[in-house]
Amino acid sequence: MIRRASFAVLGTALLWSAPVIAQQQQPIRGFPADALQQETQIETRFRAIPNADSLRTLMRVLSENPHEAGTERSHHVAELILARFKRDGLDAHVEQFQALMPRPISRSLELVSPTRYVAKLEETPVAGDKDSADPYQLPTFNAYSPDGDVTAPLVFVNYGVPDDYKVLDSLGISVKGAIVIAKYGRSWRGIKEKVAAEHGAVGCIIYSDPKDDGYWVDDVYPKGPMRPPQGVQRGSIMDMPTYPGDPLTPGWADVPGARQLKMSEATTLAQIPTLPIGYGDAQPLLAALAGPVAPESWRGALPITYHVGPGPAKVHLAVKFDWKVRPLYDVIARIPGSEAPDQWVIYGNHHDAWVNGANDPLAGQVALDEAARGFGALLKTGWRPKRTIILAAWDGEEWGLLGSTEWAEKHRAELDSNTVAYINSDTNERGWLGVAGSHSLQTFMEQVARDITDPDTKKSVLEAGLEHRSEMRRGRGRSAAPQAATPDTSNRAARATASLDTAFSIGALGSGSDYTAFLDFVGVPSLNASYGGGAHDGIYHSIYDSFDFYTRFMDPTFAYGVAEAQTVGTAVLRLADAPVLPFEFETVARTYRGYAEQIAREAKRDDATKSLDLSNVLQALDRLQQAGERYESAYAPVEHMSDAQLHEHASELAKVNTMLYGTEHALTDAKGLEHREWFKHLIYAPGFYTGYGVKTMPGIREAVEDVPDGAVAQREAGRVAAAIDRMATQVSSAADALAKVTGGGAVGQ
Repeated sequence: MIRRASFAVLGTALLWSAPVIAQQQQPIRGFPADALQQETQIETRFRAIPNADSLRTLMRVLSENPHEAGTERSHHVAELILARFKRDGLDAHVEQFQALMPRPISRSLELVSPTRYVAKLEETPVAGDKDSADPYQLPTFNAYSPDGDVTAPLVFVNYGVPDDYKVLDSLGISVKGAIVIAKYGRSWRGIKEKVAAEHGAVGCIIYSDPKDDGYWVDDVYPKGPMRPPQGVQRGSIMDMPTYPGDPLTPGWADVPGARQLKMSEATTLAQIPTLPIGYGDAQPLLAALAGPVAPESWRGALPITYHVGPGPAKVHLAVKFDWKVRPLYDVIARIPGSEAPDQWVIYGNHHDAWVNGANDPLAGQVALDEAARGFGALLKTGWRPKRTIILAAWDGEEWGLLGSTEWAEKHRAELDSNTVAYINSDTNERGWLGVAGSHSLQTFMEQVARDITDPDTKKSVLEAGLEHRSEMRRGRGRSAAPQAATPDTSNRAARATASLDTAFSIGALGSGSDYTAFLDFVGVPSLNASYGGGAHDGIYHSIYDSFDFYTRFMDPTFAYGVAEAQTVGTAVLRLADAPVLPFEFETVARTYRGYAEQIAREAKRDDATKSLDLSNVLQALDRLQQAGERYESAYAPVEHMSDAQLHEHASELAKVNTMLYGTEHALTDAKGLEHREWFKHLIYAPGFYTGYGVKTMPGIREAVEDVPDGAVAQREAGRVAAAIDRMATQVSSAADALAKVTGGGAVGQ
């Protein structure tokens, strides 16, 4: 026994020393070789701070009560977070805004013929989960549904996306004057109401089918992790692809005294009364339908024959709201930079929830808090970041990204000139790292993933993720519940857009969390990063998103909460302290070329767009590729220079760094996208008919895929080409300026 113990100690020493040595030998982009040891020491100290017990304790405290935005309970959570930031030695305050947040006054849904059924519209508490019986729970509803009282025939529309209405047309079925019932999944919920209204429906019901989000996938809660029959997905149906944030103040902050639109002028409010229900309430409605049997791909897992209708089922739907403006409480903490205080690195997560919100959003929020504690511990050692670090706990995300959007609209000019990057988190659970965002930061995030340990395999997060992708490609990997079950949580969106290949890649960002205003409105380089995919769950936006559920099914040991704090915190540290910001542009050119080639193939399939000529876009991408190569040539000597040599050129490097993070803004256009000018980015945006799902090069792509129009697509191609040229010019300028510091050659010069 004594010998075995001694051998174990020696083995542990070897295991700890080998990664440290390996990491010191690995370059960290943006740092010279002689700064690697100090950076590694700082990161090692930081990554030792996040603690599973601290995460568990804080989640229990913050999830103790429902805390939807606009309530004193949300304010209380904000004050708890503020106190913790201050405890960690950070300069922090609450920044208050307001927004239209109507709460339900009354809701009713009844099958009136051929039989009668009154929907319960209540979620059933679960024995042993005290949070599921909390008296302060919000009722089940869809935010920004209009008031309405309608009785009409029922029509089943599958997932309620545009392609489903093409199937209905082929069957000779119209929804004009009808109430539609759609399954959750395949698109964001607001698209279901939007498309139904466009087709003349007078009401919309959205339910979770057990094939996507219930017993077909796994046992239901509390026995298993899936949604029980009365479980309901609350959520906003604001038309966020037009603009997020307060519906009454598009493009400017809703602070006291600000100009507000009349409700009749707000273009993001839903058009027809809409109500979410569980599959327990949906089954009697669907069972009463006749008409054609639904196509096989439309059928769910309820023990009925799925018919489309219309009739003989007729339903009465009535909803009424109070339409009040309510307060928002954003918590902002700041660690001033010692050398470049006017260059900001921002890390944010929202704190509001539809109910108790253990996973969404508190799994991400408690990880941010642990990162804050790590930064506070470093401050006590005398460390100061070179650039300013800003930590944000946003309010009102669930209603439509309210708090982050109002803050970004208020501080737009400062963000545009000062922000190096915005990193977002949201939900978090056991699984694999998912990253989406600005592709100029892909190489940077690959190195971060290389240097974080995966809690399960003890390999690097990078290696674990690549192995998982490879296994999924071969059909042998573990996977979580179908994406349709919870289509609009940010970590799932990131995983959905990441390719299953053997090279590290990040996905493109659409919308769905608080990065939207930073990337799409301001043009700040942005990332969304979180862990997930290792667990089924069917509790999204329900009363069952509780501490008990999370600790049973999502991340019982909080090991992946620790990994999240370590991952995003490490990224923040590197962005804050790198002498040369770790942007890289050859990846950008290759990725964008893939988007253009995909659009070109799609355009050939329709007579209206088959003549689309993307040569101007491809030529601009050639120039961006060349600029990226020139930049790499100028950058190459950085990792072989000394920190002192770089410090001698601090003023020149400050200008280079400003050029680097300004490259994302070059991809924006002040006119915005057609019919939705709030969205300024010409490469990434949520689709007009996908809601959260990304459309890359959206101006061109939507003119090819949604309503084919060759003239519009060609015009948008010119705008995209011009944006890419702006980026190429900016990258070339950065290459020239950096080459004067490093003496690095420039390709082609």
